Amino acid sequence: MVQTPSNMLALGTRAPDFTLPEPATGNQVSLSDQRGKPVLVVFSCNHCPYVLHIIDAFVELANNEQRQGLGVFMISANDVTGYPQDGPQQMAEFARKHGFEFPYLYDESQQVAKAYRAACTPDFFLFDEQHRLVYRGQFDSSRPGNSEPVNGADLSAAIDAVFAGDDAPAEQIPSVGCNIKWRAGNEP
Repeated sequence: MVQTPSNMLALGTRAPDFTLPEPATGNQVSLSDQRGKPVLVVFSCNHCPYVLHIIDAFVELANNEQRQGLGVFMISANDVTGYPQDGPQQMAEFARKHGFEFPYLYDESQQVAKAYRAACTPDFFLFDEQHRLVYRGQFDSSRPGNSEPVNGADLSAAIDAVFAGDDAPAEQIPSVGCNIKWRAGNEP
């Protein structure tokens, strides 16, 4: 299992806007739907062992934070030609199976992933209410095969800071996971 780290987009970067389809509902969903609210954008997929390792804890955290006013978007940008298990129908099933209360969006063109400089799954980007990047890092220190608890401590602390009006933690450790599966010729 090869670990790919996140690119650590510059703090303060404005969230690139997007409108993407949500396979579970057939709706188009836009970042601008959450104007004036802090937002979490997560690049993910259905099959990555790093995603599967944290998915239950992440969904619990994301659902709870969304109820508190955080906009949450999960996006899959993987090439479904080579990875059909990450296709739109499978995404909808994955979201239902895991109880997502937030949209799981399909970035077929991979342009949104490129705009965010996403590199791995999972890759987390937390923005304040002006949609300026305040955190890009790991969910927590747990990884498949280590004994660290899956608790979302790093991301949770950053979200708490945003809601309190404080600075996000200064130390931000890159997320690691499987690389985004770019279509041939579409690599960043």
